[in-house]
Amino acid sequence: MPVLKVLVVDDEPGIRSGVSRILNNFRVAYPFMDEDFTFDVTEAATGEDGITLIDGDKPDIVLLDNKLPGIQGTEVLEYIRNKNYDVVVAMITSYASLDVALKAHKFGATDFVPKPFTPQELKSSIENISKQLYLKRITHKMNEEGRKVRFQFLSVLSHELKAPLNAVEGYLKMMQDRQAGERIEDYATPIERSLQRIQWMRSLIMDLLDFTKIRLERKEEKIEEVHLKDIASDAIVTVQPYAIQLEVSINLGLKSDAVIMADPTDMEIIFNNLVSNAVKYNKRGGRVEIVIDEDEHDVVLMFADTGIGINESDKGNLFSDFVRIKNAKTRNIGGSGLGLSIVKQVIDLYHGSITVESVPDVGTNFKVRLPKKFNQP
Repeated sequence: MPVLKVLVVDDEPGIRSGVSRILNNFRVAYPFMDEDFTFDVTEAATGEDGITLIDGDKPDIVLLDNKLPGIQGTEVLEYIRNKNYDVVVAMITSYASLDVALKAHKFGATDFVPKPFTPQELKSSIENISKQLYLKRITHKMNEEGRKVRFQFLSVLSHELKAPLNAVEGYLKMMQDRQAGERIEDYATPIERSLQRIQWMRSLIMDLLDFTKIRLERKEEKIEEVHLKDIASDAIVTVQPYAIQLEVSINLGLKSDAVIMADPTDMEIIFNNLVSNAVKYNKRGGRVEIVIDEDEHDVVLMFADTGIGINESDKGNLFSDFVRIKNAKTRNIGGSGLGLSIVKQVIDLYHGSITVESVPDVGTNFKVRLPKKFNQP
């Protein structure tokens, strides 16, 4: 349970102890919060002592009297603002004048509670402050996350597109200069390799777009009945040309005609990525087994391959953003490092789970569980 640290700066012992008693067993709950807030209260009798505790303990909330021995409350408030601390301040004072209120607001006070106050008045103020603090921090986190994602997006895009663009440019110059001859047939290999690299660039861009949509621009879900055998069949058709090149066979096992309440696009993301990976990281002449099953509450999906496998040390980062497993066996396999991250984020949206079992040089098995009924927030 999250605990908010509250500092009471007041020269009246009765006020300090009263706040401690009122907030001792008080909880703040909101529908959009995972857990209730509780409060840990510390006390200071002077502005100087308050500043010492603010610098050392970094409280979340300061309840600040203005009329103090020594420096005044508004001076403490100005100090907090100049330090740019992540603190919400409410002024509590029996000297409730307009000038003090305006000055407190100017220096960043969130609330203004004149003494004497009832327990319910204090609780209402703390409830409002806690909500504002929560929303402020969530907004800051989302902004920081957005900047991080945009930076990663541009970094990956520029880095990963550089090599295929250089290759395509080289092949085009070769054809422009007629280096291999005058006939179009003389350039069959450069043309094929250029098309492969263009397809890889298109896949990278689509991965990045899926990633940013899920992380930053989540659309409103279109929840409907989805027959997973249809989604699986479409995914197999999509990856079949690549599977044929690698001589990899794909088998779909239907233990159940599972139906799930979901956004079809989300299910396509799961199947397209996991089926594609099962082919891409397979061995020539290998097999891919896809199984659709269900129990009382969940649909259960299995994606097994006979490929190169995953080392135990690599499993921990498998679902992280922009992570690619790099070794001698994956050197020539393209990827954005986003596919499994996107899959995990989609599964989390449905409160499902994904696990992986793998043996190097033997194969990998991904198991996905998704609730049949999706409860939208």
